[in-house]
Amino acid sequence: MSDNKFNKLIDKKKMAFHDGLRNAKQMKFCYAFLAPFAILFITFTILPILTSVYYSFTNFNILEKPEWVGIRNYINLFLQDEVNTIAIKNTFLMAVIIGPVGFILAFVVAWLINELPKWLRAVFVLFFYAPSISGGAIGIFTIMFRDDAQGWVNSILIRTGIITSPLSFFTNPTIGLKVIIPICLWASMGAGFLSFVAGLKGIEQSQYEAGYIDGIQNRWQELWYITLPNMKPMLLFGAVMAITGAFSVGDVPRALAGYPSTDYYARTVLTHLFDYGYQRFEMGYASAIAALLFIVMLICNKAFQSILNRVGQ
Repeated sequence: MSDNKFNKLIDKKKMAFHDGLRNAKQMKFCYAFLAPFAILFITFTILPILTSVYYSFTNFNILEKPEWVGIRNYINLFLQDEVNTIAIKNTFLMAVIIGPVGFILAFVVAWLINELPKWLRAVFVLFFYAPSISGGAIGIFTIMFRDDAQGWVNSILIRTGIITSPLSFFTNPTIGLKVIIPICLWASMGAGFLSFVAGLKGIEQSQYEAGYIDGIQNRWQELWYITLPNMKPMLLFGAVMAITGAFSVGDVPRALAGYPSTDYYARTVLTHLFDYGYQRFEMGYASAIAALLFIVMLICNKAFQSILNRVGQ
């Protein structure tokens, strides 16, 4: 690069910097209003993430000073931790079902009940949203699938002659996940489902009328060319919530299958993180688990965004 071109490039960079500084001065009141949120976000989100990444390269038990161990935690996580292999397998299995399937199911249900009368729509919304805000749903499933003859499901199966002795739903690795995954799927639909319901009600009827004038012939074309493009913000929010819910499954399996579950059949990455962080106090190893989980969630979030950007194009 010649001196003349280099000097022009430097001048452009200086002009861009001064323009940015001048715009920042003009928007100083906006930044002042943004400052409280920015401070809280940096303090309670960004700094903990960075701290966790640092601790993932250390041996840290809270009581003693962290000892730098490099990538040893990551090597042990993939090459020596057999329980982590089970946790990863279960987490990705649940993520495939609870993430994409739960996201699509939440939208389809919201779309189907959108045309119902107001009171009936409210009943369906309560039915699908309640598990995400109420811990009592876990207690109901615990009673339904009790391992003795007093459990509702076992009682019905014995009375109808389908089985002769009670089934161990949550302590039997063979059938445990078949019961837990549908429960997790139902419990994960809450926030995304509610945003879809609100988004569908916010689309003006005049857009559908104009669409039929322009050549839309059926409900599927209406969905693709009008409904989905208008709901991109809600779809993105629902996707983020679906990804977060899919990879953060831990409380429901731990409550239903026990802790630890039989042969670790219900172990997930979050449960594994809980074990090392809050039971064994090996915070360095737990931070390595958290860092990998965070990276996977970011990658899946980007993939969802790229898919949603093509909707209606």
